[in-house]
Amino acid sequence: MQQSRKYNGIMDWITTVDHKKIGILYLFSGIFFLLLGGIEALLIRWQLVKPMNDFVSGETFNQLITMHGTTMIFLAAMPMLFGFMNAVVPLQIGARDVAFPFINSLGFWLFFFGGVMLNLSWFFGAAPNAGWTAYAPLSTQPEATGVDFYALGLQISGFGSLMAGINFLVTILNMRAPGMKLMRMPLFTWTTFVASALIVFAFPPLTVGLFMLMFERLFGAAYFDPALGGNVVIWEHLFWIFGHPEVYILILPAFGIFSEIIPTFSRKRLFGYTTMVFATMLIGFLGFMVWVHHMFTVGLGPVANSIFAVATMAIAVPTGVKIFNWLFTLWGGQIKFNVAMLYSVAFIPSFLVGGMTGVMLSVAPADYQYHDSYFVVAHFHYVIVGGVVYGLFAGLYYWFPLMFGKALSEKLGYWQFWLFFIGFHLTFFPQHFLGLFGMPRRVFTYLDGQGWDTLNMLSTIGAFFMGVSTIVLLIAVVKAFLSKDRVKPDHWGDGRTLEWTLPVPTPEYNFAQTPLVKGLDTFWLEKMAGNKRVSVAEEVSDIHMPNNSLIPFFMSLGLFIAGLGAIFQMDNTVVGWSLIGFGLAMTFVSMFLRSWIDDHGYYIPKSQVEADLKAIREKGEQ
Repeated sequence: MQQSRKYNGIMDWITTVDHKKIGILYLFSGIFFLLLGGIEALLIRWQLVKPMNDFVSGETFNQLITMHGTTMIFLAAMPMLFGFMNAVVPLQIGARDVAFPFINSLGFWLFFFGGVMLNLSWFFGAAPNAGWTAYAPLSTQPEATGVDFYALGLQISGFGSLMAGINFLVTILNMRAPGMKLMRMPLFTWTTFVASALIVFAFPPLTVGLFMLMFERLFGAAYFDPALGGNVVIWEHLFWIFGHPEVYILILPAFGIFSEIIPTFSRKRLFGYTTMVFATMLIGFLGFMVWVHHMFTVGLGPVANSIFAVATMAIAVPTGVKIFNWLFTLWGGQIKFNVAMLYSVAFIPSFLVGGMTGVMLSVAPADYQYHDSYFVVAHFHYVIVGGVVYGLFAGLYYWFPLMFGKALSEKLGYWQFWLFFIGFHLTFFPQHFLGLFGMPRRVFTYLDGQGWDTLNMLSTIGAFFMGVSTIVLLIAVVKAFLSKDRVKPDHWGDGRTLEWTLPVPTPEYNFAQTPLVKGLDTFWLEKMAGNKRVSVAEEVSDIHMPNNSLIPFFMSLGLFIAGLGAIFQMDNTVVGWSLIGFGLAMTFVSMFLRSWIDDHGYYIPKSQVEADLKAIREKGEQ
């Protein structure tokens, strides 16, 4: 029997292929980038706190808005969601790991090094300044050197996201426990499944667009240069064919988080489970049919605008179905208003405002008035912050005990929630009126006497409220880690799904015996039947596990080094070509070793599993 290849300390985290640890890596990396993006947002708001402010220059302001948007979407929201997906989905479906543990590790390190590359641009004095959408011709100008960091960083990070999407699709389709039919899967698993499918189909257009952008910048290709027969609108199409499904890649898992929390703390089954599943799939399908509503003003004509306007209005229908289902789940429930539930309930009206303004923007003639104004900024943040970030915070409070064996302070959590809730609406609600009063987006200063002064002041005050709220959250996290109090399984007492059946801390193999699923909310069904444990589908036996590996780290590091070399090669330097050669060699050697080394993993012996089970039951933890 093969022995495990184990490491200790930081090497354990660098080499791990355990989905639970990779989930933690994603989560804390996302929080780190969330803090960076938040600092950039505060600098943006401080610049706009009063007319004709000179806190930062126009060039620095352009860099701040580009890095803020790119960081928050690609490096904060997505990885934090991937963190919850990794930590929870295999447990919810009764699996011992994801389908491809090695690929899971590789996906994380690609994301991480891509994010580091993007943010290194600050240290080289070349942060991208073409907006987070990088529209041509702004992004194709030779002097816009920061776009090289943007394009290569997002390419590397995007490969990791694509790997994660494929991994979750295969895991959910092939590794469900016996009895876990598709229509018995928890809603978070369903939304992860649909979001993963969106990743698989939406990221390739972005990859193609970034390749074209880099070829234009590195080799003088003319895809987007009208003087040489190119067309700048091509970039807009490629970006938004990715960009609008990306909104649903973010919001659908957040919907899944709320769909777990609301039934748990209402002590009720989710109302209309089947309609929620089909609404999720319909949102995923329609998400690919609405991208042109970002381009109503480019001149595609009334026929194209009308088709995409109708599709944009239609996608509000399944979203509305979900909102009514959450409300009906709350109706008559025995509601517990802890912090996770507060975020879930506050999400409904907040997201509803974003949805209603989205319908306003879907009217093509009206969009000519709203377009590129602060009304769009307000709409977008009501959807992303009022939906996705609320979901991230709700999920953090809800699953923190499962992931770390300790609970976040509810007292600090209430302060954090109210500061964030008040700050969020104070920041973004006035921006609707700023837009209607004519304030354009992406301007770094404005004249006095236009009726914008007070609203901008309120918006900036609200942003600092959210900043203080984030500090309170960090204090709560540190306090939890310093605490010696550990939680027990089913920490909330009303867990409905399989992840709450597991001991804390969860063994590396998750389930000593594969569970037998008897219906939707199978843990709740077993508890209602008077059972302390979920039924099992197998006897205790040896458990096969994958070995840790350094290869994903070095494979990703090689691409990171080669990417930096490609950026330096813009000046045709020896250093640039040397870095490209060294980085690619590191990556290809790592790929060769992965193919050459015969690594079949290892087995945890039956005797060890039985001993673990005995110890758990003696403690009364399972």
